[in-house]
Amino acid sequence: MINTFFTGVKRLLPVTLILASMAGAVLAADTPQNGEKLTIERVYSDPALSGPTPRGLSFSPDGKMLTFLRGKDSDYLQQDLWAMSVKDGKATLLVDSKVLSPDEVELSEEEKGRRERQRIRARGIVRYSWDKQGKAILVPLDGDIYTISIPAGDVRRITKTDAFETDARFSPLGNQVSFIRDRNLYVYDLASGTERPITRDGGGTISYGMAEFVAQEEMGRSTGYWWSPDERYIAFQRTDESPVEIISRMEIGAKSARVVPQRYPRAGMNNVVFTLNVVDLKDGSQHQVDLGRNSDIYLARVNWDTDSSGLLVQRQNRTQTTLDLLRADPATGETTTVLSETAKTWVNLSRDFHSLKKRKGFLWTSERSGFRHIYLYANDGTLIRQITNGKWPVSRIVGVDEKRGLVYFIGWQKSPIESHLFVVSYKNKKNAKVRQITPDGGSWGVTMDDTARRYIGRYSDPDTPPQTALYSVKGKRIAWVEENKLDEGHPYFPYAKDHITPEFGTIKAKDGTVLHYQLYKPANFDPTKRYPAIINVYGGPGTHLVRRAWRGAGDQLYPQAGYVYFRLDNRGSNNRGKAFEDAIFHAMAGVEVEDQLQGLNFVRALPYVDPKRVGLHGWSYGGYMTLMLTLRAPEPFAASIAGAPVSDWSLYDTHYTERFMGTPQDNPEGYKNGSVMTYLDGLRSPLLMIHGMADDNVIFANSTQVYAELQKRDLPFEMMTYPGQRHGVRGKAQRKHLTHTFFSFFDRYLKEK
Repeated sequence: MINTFFTGVKRLLPVTLILASMAGAVLAADTPQNGEKLTIERVYSDPALSGPTPRGLSFSPDGKMLTFLRGKDSDYLQQDLWAMSVKDGKATLLVDSKVLSPDEVELSEEEKGRRERQRIRARGIVRYSWDKQGKAILVPLDGDIYTISIPAGDVRRITKTDAFETDARFSPLGNQVSFIRDRNLYVYDLASGTERPITRDGGGTISYGMAEFVAQEEMGRSTGYWWSPDERYIAFQRTDESPVEIISRMEIGAKSARVVPQRYPRAGMNNVVFTLNVVDLKDGSQHQVDLGRNSDIYLARVNWDTDSSGLLVQRQNRTQTTLDLLRADPATGETTTVLSETAKTWVNLSRDFHSLKKRKGFLWTSERSGFRHIYLYANDGTLIRQITNGKWPVSRIVGVDEKRGLVYFIGWQKSPIESHLFVVSYKNKKNAKVRQITPDGGSWGVTMDDTARRYIGRYSDPDTPPQTALYSVKGKRIAWVEENKLDEGHPYFPYAKDHITPEFGTIKAKDGTVLHYQLYKPANFDPTKRYPAIINVYGGPGTHLVRRAWRGAGDQLYPQAGYVYFRLDNRGSNNRGKAFEDAIFHAMAGVEVEDQLQGLNFVRALPYVDPKRVGLHGWSYGGYMTLMLTLRAPEPFAASIAGAPVSDWSLYDTHYTERFMGTPQDNPEGYKNGSVMTYLDGLRSPLLMIHGMADDNVIFANSTQVYAELQKRDLPFEMMTYPGQRHGVRGKAQRKHLTHTFFSFFDRYLKEK
């Protein structure tokens, strides 16, 4: 049943007709025509249409095995642990998640939050780790911890408690296992089989070793503790959430509702208070790391020198205009500043600190030139030289060969829509030429071994589902991990004959900036016809949509249903340099809206598009952009779907919002201009809003305040809510229902009657 507010009913179809229309759309979408056609049902059924796609790929410490997670053929969301011999390429099931834990277990709130922050949709084994000696693999599963001996495969259960253990891992030398239980940090000695608490007074608003909400959601930091390489020390975060405002969030499920008193740090409000401490496991002594007098800061990253002599801490100020790298003495907690990055707008974080052995310095990436590049520093912070340069960004460092003085990285040198593996010498200052290793044509993801002599490469392009193989460092394929060849027997093969390859191109923003787009033409395209079009938008910072990569079968549903399907990466999105991103500073929904309207004009001007039948949809920031474009477009969209949208940035969290907008107190005009609530009188076309009723990221109030104001104005709109769902709608049945809802809505308003 559609959950819809029919305000202003006189301007909408009767309820019974709308429901009948939805049922018709569902049947039409799922009825095969001219043979085996792609359906919504098939997209969300087993086996996965993209084929077997290994995740969490890792080398064994001795390099003889590759391990990875893979969904079951009978349920692609239920993951097992697999291993492959590098020598013969034979893959075997190492741990069956259903054998280890047959019954589905209710996750703890901390684990639900961690998985939501890490965008983990799978069940079963979702993470694992090797010990340093390669003798065992640690598997956290359903709140307990197991180790699997290698090669025997014997299972040892480390914990068996009513509590839910999280963030479990081996110590660096493999002698101990650490984890969080009831907001305290524990260490388990594998030789003696005994555990000991490192902290004891965690609970309530106090936690140890845990990353706070904004660290997990916005800083890409999912842990709050760090072992020294020699296992003598553990650095850990003590967090006090009591200063953070409590938002009484309704978590509405299918059969019940409860009030969750969530500590949510809204823009301009208090953050958590924290300290960084170091415990010496040898004598039990503890020292607090000196992070400076100002406590209103962010703990961004923590690393160790390779010889455990120093703790490297990245400290970011509240306005995020300065990022300091500090070196702390673990025996005293005293710190010195190694280097500082500054910006007039904001400093983006990275994971690219790499300490070189024998105290030969460290590698670092910075956007100070306008594009992220690699730099070599001495240990005291003296810049030795810049390693890469040019008007293109490094994405991340993936490996370092210290014997040869080479650094390997993912970058975008050739094109902002293709990612590739590159190598450059950081020792040879006269001939530091960047060399591309992976071939053009698609996008690559890479996991390198510790010696940077081999890598696991994952390739895809718009016509090729993800293919995973082991490669030599020169780019020669050694063995397939999963060829995933699109031939007979592949799940997508029956639909491959109707597969539609997207076109890529560019348009110009009003200021002349080049913007990249992706466009699908409808199935059985006839250039003499006029088709309806749908624009998919995200538009926010930190990501981009237009890439030469496999998009999955979900994209194909739109052109197969007779739609032109279009995406555009506007200014403010990443991967094009800092100035391209900085265009949104203190003015969200400024240039992003301007650029997307340029995209709308481009689509409407296409000779095969009906300009009066153009729809729009987006999720999260894309939901926000959908509302802003719908309310502010000079000529109304024919229909729009806004999923989990931010409606007012004063409702969103500190680290993300203040990075781009400052605080509501310092930038009131920017917040007003960037608020959906300012433009609600501009609603002139059909709008569907969708939100999970337990969303703890973009809280449900973002949508309900829009509902209330539209009702006050007697403006018509529709809504769909998902009980128990958080920021992303999870579960095959729910995703299927969501997609049916999309097509039902668009078909009603965009298809010719």
